[in-house]
Amino acid sequence: MVAGTLEELQKEAIEEILKVYPEKARSNREKHLGVDSPEGVKGACDKTKSNKQTVPGVMSQRGCAYAGSKGVVWGPVKDMIHISHGPIGCGQYSRAGRRNYYVGLTGVDTFVTMNFSTDFSEKDIVFGGDKKLKQALEEIDVLFPLNNGISIQSECPIGLIGDDIHAVAKKHKADSSKPTIAVSCEGFRGVSQSLGHHIANDMIRDEVMPDASARKDFESTPYDVAIIGDYNIGGDAWSSRILLEEMGLRVIAQWSGDATYKELAIAPKAKLNLLHCYRSMNYISRHMEQEFGIPWIEYNFFGPSKTTESLRKIAACFDDTIKAKTEAVIEKYTKMTDAVIEKYKPRLEGKKVMLYVGGLRPRHVIGAYEDLGMEIVGTGYEFGHGDDYKRTKEEISKSTLIYDDVNEYELEQFVKILKPDLVASGVKEKYVFQKMGLPFRQMHSWDYSGPYHGYDAFAIFAKDMDLALNSPVWSHTKAPWTKTEIGA
Repeated sequence: MVAGTLEELQKEAIEEILKVYPEKARSNREKHLGVDSPEGVKGACDKTKSNKQTVPGVMSQRGCAYAGSKGVVWGPVKDMIHISHGPIGCGQYSRAGRRNYYVGLTGVDTFVTMNFSTDFSEKDIVFGGDKKLKQALEEIDVLFPLNNGISIQSECPIGLIGDDIHAVAKKHKADSSKPTIAVSCEGFRGVSQSLGHHIANDMIRDEVMPDASARKDFESTPYDVAIIGDYNIGGDAWSSRILLEEMGLRVIAQWSGDATYKELAIAPKAKLNLLHCYRSMNYISRHMEQEFGIPWIEYNFFGPSKTTESLRKIAACFDDTIKAKTEAVIEKYTKMTDAVIEKYKPRLEGKKVMLYVGGLRPRHVIGAYEDLGMEIVGTGYEFGHGDDYKRTKEEISKSTLIYDDVNEYELEQFVKILKPDLVASGVKEKYVFQKMGLPFRQMHSWDYSGPYHGYDAFAIFAKDMDLALNSPVWSHTKAPWTKTEIGA
């Protein structure tokens, strides 16, 4: 392979990788790979196929619909109990995996890190699990009387054997007078966890939003906002909330990270919905706009440049008092973030990064890296849709490799050819690339660090990237391509 411009190298990398596929697989995968640039011409972000069925047999990094509902949307709601209906494996795997921080006494009034399952056996598959589910719900109310509701998260076997979880939930709700919400999020539905987000949003729409009892005594102010689609990973939503409250806004709902059932229900009282994770929560934001007339805007609190831009965008929706306070907040933190950049930029400037994450991060974190002088040479989504890629076009500042639902083979080959200085992806990829001698940051749940949202958190982000890239351990590990030619 002859090195040329970055764009030429990226295109050659795609051609090199596609060569190994049979004709049918090659025809499929080439629609998901491309190169784009910030110029106005239509590129990969406009043409890349997404939200399509993964090719059977490849090592996809996607999750399932159950993961999207239970693991993302419903699971972080802290005062409800979320019971996985089906075999124990899915429930255990989805428990406490995303570091959704919360305040409360676990097992008393908060239950996020606890694992509730109907623990299906072969007998339940044959004869059905409705009765077992009913018994589990009754036991939950006896053992955990302070729960403020139960969601039933269905696993794959439920859709196959036909358990009527909605009838069970309706009966339990009538008997207990507590919200009991059945979510038909069987893992095999759809092509990824994205459909699970949508199904979960629909159940909030149908079961929670009509519950006016939670809003009965609520007193509105002109500055009420709701944080939508922040799961409080490592405390992100708390960091965001601090900034919003400093600029004079009142956050009445923060969901679903550290959220309560009541916060879900009072969100229609907000004057503005602030949407962080577009992919998982745009459905409910659009519903609240149509049903309750609540406008919504996206915001990005990764890195000082995007945080400042977003704060001003939010302030523009309110009066001059909020705008003035916002400028004071920006001024307050600018000196600190400038000092962070001054410290870390000389150590990180010019370093190349490849991203491959879910949700919003393949585009939202670009600005934070660029604030430190780092360059994004490749990015892509595990379960993105076309509108995610179009939004990504607005964030890239140079020729960028774009890949959708990239498999393990492709990702490894892209890394070998483009030779990034840092890979920022999910936990499943972490040890593969570290064994290649490459610095890695796990960007699904911040590698046990965080928060990364907001001005204060930028200092943590910068420190973590510096620790990853400049650790002396890499001098003791040699990447395969430093020993032999590619393909040898």
